[in-house]
Amino acid sequence: MRICLFPGTFDPVTLGHTDIINRAIPLFDKLIIGIGRNVNKVPTFTEDLRLQWIKEIYKNEPKVDAVLYEGLTVNCCKEVGANFILRGIRYVNDFEYEKAIADMNRSLDPRVETIFLTCLPQFTSVASTLVRDVLKNGGEVSQFLPAVVNESIKSGKY
Repeated sequence: MRICLFPGTFDPVTLGHTDIINRAIPLFDKLIIGIGRNVNKVPTFTEDLRLQWIKEIYKNEPKVDAVLYEGLTVNCCKEVGANFILRGIRYVNDFEYEKAIADMNRSLDPRVETIFLTCLPQFTSVASTLVRDVLKNGGEVSQFLPAVVNESIKSGKY
C-alpha cells in the first residue's frame, strides 16, 4: 500500500495546499496530512481548528486523513505507516531547502522517499505566512483560502 505523509503547519490551510493535496490523491492509496508542531513557530490558528479544516475539506475523500504530530517527520511516517513524504515546491529556492530536508530524512530512514510536486502557477505566491500577514493587516484573503477556512476566519472563530 502506498501511504504518503504531507507534513506542514497549515497555518492556515491555503488553496496552494489543497492544490498539492488534490493532485497527489491519485498517486497514493492513502494521503495523510500531518499537522506538525514546530517549536520555532507560534501558530495563529489552533491545532484543533487546522485539523478540523482539513477533515471538513476532505470529508468526502476516503483516501485523505489528518493527524497532529510532534518531532521528526520520519517518526510520524513510521507511526502512520507512510513510505512517502509529499512536499510542494513554489520556487527554485524551495527545492534547495526541501532537498536538504529530504536528504536528511533519507539518512534517518532510507525506506522513506520524498516526492516533490510543483504548485500550479496561480498558487505560486500563496504562502501561509503571506496570508497571515494580509489577514493581520485587515486585508482580504478569501481568494487564497478554501471556502471552509475562509468562512471560519470571517466568523472570527479562531
